[in-house]
Amino acid sequence: MKNDKINTIYIGYDPKERTAYDVLHHTIDRCTNTATEVKPLDVNVLRRMNQYWRKYTEENGQKIDSIDGRPFSTEFSFTRFLVPSLNMYRGWALYMDCDMYIRTDINDLFEEYNSDYYPLYCVKHDYNPVEESKMDDQSQARYPRKNWSSLMLFNCGHELNKKLTPEVVNSKDGTWLHRFQWLPDKEADIGTIKEEWNWLDGHSSETIKPKNVHFTTGGPWFKQWKMVPNREADGYYAQEWNQEYTYLVGHNLIEPLND
Repeated sequence: MKNDKINTIYIGYDPKERTAYDVLHHTIDRCTNTATEVKPLDVNVLRRMNQYWRKYTEENGQKIDSIDGRPFSTEFSFTRFLVPSLNMYRGWALYMDCDMYIRTDINDLFEEYNSDYYPLYCVKHDYNPVEESKMDDQSQARYPRKNWSSLMLFNCGHELNKKLTPEVVNSKDGTWLHRFQWLPDKEADIGTIKEEWNWLDGHSSETIKPKNVHFTTGGPWFKQWKMVPNREADGYYAQEWNQEYTYLVGHNLIEPLND
């Protein structure tokens, strides 16, 4: 039975990846037949809302978190964990990194994964990147459960998620957050989403038909991104992304990338 509620999707937002955000938002809208509410996790807005006050320093263009002294790469590295709070600890809400694009109705994800037992669902990748840095020259972090937090379907009203207050998100170190340390059992307390919903370029099996593609190696919007990917599937989905981008530019809906 279809859910008549309007599903809420929070997308990580970083000005240097504005084009990626715009394309993801567009593909969500294009592929769905029912209304969704898409909200960017904009650090400046969250600071004005008094939801986010975490501080950082910069060294040679690399952001360094003031809590744990570790480098982080995007403005949404920590804000994603505010989703239950932003959703008033009610209902279900999806978090997505912006370096993705949707190929099917996103509401199907809410329909398939919604057991009240779990505080959240995610794709449980076994992923360890070999690259030392990302396309924008930011450090490539390595930690257990890498990329699990890149797409999370939160049961915002679950008692365990009520531990994710703004005070906690702004004071705990990054590893505590990204390793889901607020959950008593980091494995059993997380529901499993099929990998088709967070298909990693350069990693996920080419036999999987993805519903959501995640450009973990950078993405076509970065100048440094290699235009001859290592695998046929990676090139195919990059071409699909470019078609969506070209449509938006051609209809004057977004500004073209600088060459």
